[in-house]
Amino acid sequence: MAAFPDAMDSDESAISLVRAPGRVNLIGDHTDYNDGLVLPAAIGLDTWIAVRRRRDGLVRVESLQSGERTEFWIDELDAGPAGPAGPAGGIVRTPRTGWGDHVAGMAWSLREAALPVRGFDGVVDSAVPRDAGLAWAAALELASARALLAGERPVAAPSLAALAQRAERDYLGVEGGIVDQFASAAGRAGRAILLDCRSLESRYVALPAGVSIVVCDTGASADPGEHAAVFRERRAECGRAVALLAEEMPAVASLRDLDAATLLRNRHLLSETEARRAEHVVSENERVVAAVAALDAGDLDELGRLFAASHESLRTLYEVSSRALDAMVALARAVPGVVAARMTGAGFGGCTVNLVRDAAVPAFERAIVTKYPRRTGLTPRVYVVSTVDGAGPA
Repeated sequence: MAAFPDAMDSDESAISLVRAPGRVNLIGDHTDYNDGLVLPAAIGLDTWIAVRRRRDGLVRVESLQSGERTEFWIDELDAGPAGPAGPAGGIVRTPRTGWGDHVAGMAWSLREAALPVRGFDGVVDSAVPRDAGLAWAAALELASARALLAGERPVAAPSLAALAQRAERDYLGVEGGIVDQFASAAGRAGRAILLDCRSLESRYVALPAGVSIVVCDTGASADPGEHAAVFRERRAECGRAVALLAEEMPAVASLRDLDAATLLRNRHLLSETEARRAEHVVSENERVVAAVAALDAGDLDELGRLFAASHESLRTLYEVSSRALDAMVALARAVPGVVAARMTGAGFGGCTVNLVRDAAVPAFERAIVTKYPRRTGLTPRVYVVSTVDGAGPA
């Protein structure tokens, strides 16, 4: 492996290739960290690692895209508190955000779970856009897990996803849900995944024949610090809503425990902002269930209505859409043959997900690449994606 020609502790003859896919969330955004329901699909935008296993615990990896390298000893990794002391004397955790931290975090999490990990020299290539909200980080983490384990012991996809989420939470200091890691680990070709983010129960849902998934990247850049701050604010607002509701209803442990009628009866307990955030989460969970029913029944008209309602809820109740996302969705809905369109992911830029009849895909692509720049001044990227199996050998 040319990137590390001095790898004296490597087995030159044993080079393998592992992969893990990105994901798109068809419906169910900002429900995952509220113990809710999501409907993601693993997509054919992959991260690959060419792996030469080592006889020791050293990991050395290079990215073909950025030229970044990371090098560490697995036994020396420490997830200890990172950051300065806070005003009350506690530690304010500073997230680790480097490219190599995702590889190191995965190694740390697998080691802490007493799994048989070994070092490797590796080169990473990826088709997952880094800032588009298509689970770039999860794909790198799951591919790294496959490289570190290298078939030593099979690990079930839900367990591997939970270990990747632990790497983000406890090593990287990033508080997110499990949807990205689960979809990348457990994806199946031709299927979406209905996932209960509390129990991790899941089932595969068939996607309609003759319809393509088309992901449109708005090309809008968001300030990472501002984006993270808004994300923390939304989580806090949901947490405050749960705390206030639990004073009257002790059985409420998360917004997942509410239905629309119960929230409406108790809305007076919340501020207007907290009520809007809770209303989005509660209604979005219901839309996920309804979307699965529509897919099972082949009811594409209902699916389009649910996508539209989801986008409007994210725009007005959760307030995480943007001018670019709204413009992209409006343009998509005007194209004949588009079944459904909505923003997907965290928001503030990122991507839309569109279900488009196969015959209409070329016209859809032309409409986006010609009309969207005129409306927004931004350059879009359009990905016609297939649904694929989860992480494993390439």
